[in-house]
Amino acid sequence: MKPTICLNFHNFRSKCTQFADVFSSLIVSGIHKFMIVTFLVLFLLCSCDRERESSDFTAVGTFTNGVEGPATDDLGNIYAVNYQREGTIGKVTPDGIASVFLELPTGSIGNGIRFGSKGAMYIADYKKHNILKVDMETKKIEVFAHQPQANQPNDIAIGNNGVLYASDPNWSNETGSIWKITKENGFERLEANMGTTNGIEVSTYKNRLFVNESVQRKVWVYDIAGDGTVTNKKLFYSFDDYGLDGMRCDDKGNLYICRYDKGTVAVLSNKGVLLKEFTLQGKKPTNITFSTDFKLFYVTVSDRGNIEVVKNTLYAM
Repeated sequence: MKPTICLNFHNFRSKCTQFADVFSSLIVSGIHKFMIVTFLVLFLLCSCDRERESSDFTAVGTFTNGVEGPATDDLGNIYAVNYQREGTIGKVTPDGIASVFLELPTGSIGNGIRFGSKGAMYIADYKKHNILKVDMETKKIEVFAHQPQANQPNDIAIGNNGVLYASDPNWSNETGSIWKITKENGFERLEANMGTTNGIEVSTYKNRLFVNESVQRKVWVYDIAGDGTVTNKKLFYSFDDYGLDGMRCDDKGNLYICRYDKGTVAVLSNKGVLLKEFTLQGKKPTNITFSTDFKLFYVTVSDRGNIEVVKNTLYAM
């Protein structure tokens, strides 16, 4: 791995203060300049390592740079798209042992993955404009819904009633839509002419749907009605910089958002207050899932082609 320079300006003042104290003591003690410079380099490198809060769950390059859509089954296994090559679904055990779980039909490439209440896996097939459904025992794949007018779909979420929701960005126009998807009615557009819709999530806290717009850096929240439609759209949070990608809620309703190009996961409370940003090793996190007890979360990272794992220090709060 190429060496990187870590500049976390949030902690820059305290780092400088710490170094100034030590630097002064070295001068007083008459330490040679070469040793002082060596100490400075080691100090900064160690500081960077401490600020990173993730570690590698899989080796770098285990997945392609299209790694996305992580989801966790009831046993704690993690699934993500494009393991070793495009068009696959990879499975990683809680111990970090990775393998090919599934080959998608020819021409299909997955993005978001979710599990339904009965254990079935749903995959957003953005190349063929499908939602695929997988029987986890037989690995049989069927087309759950198809919409040729969709741009993709991209990320997906699922409500307690089994209704699926999908983001559908048009990257070239920086626009997007969101869809409601059921077996009975297929794709039903809930809203068009949005920004570049990407991350999407259903929260059990007040039964709400969250959708972010990557380029516009906004997070919207809707109330979910009994029939699965959405109402009462409100701006939940707006970021000043960097892109937004996949999102997940914990069981307290806190929203975890991948900050693409920033290399962090931002956490918003269920009231829209920024609680923390976790710093990753990679700069391009694409999506996120939790361990079964929410004490860990796993992040797919495009620029490193792997999955990183983070201890969720917020969960005990």
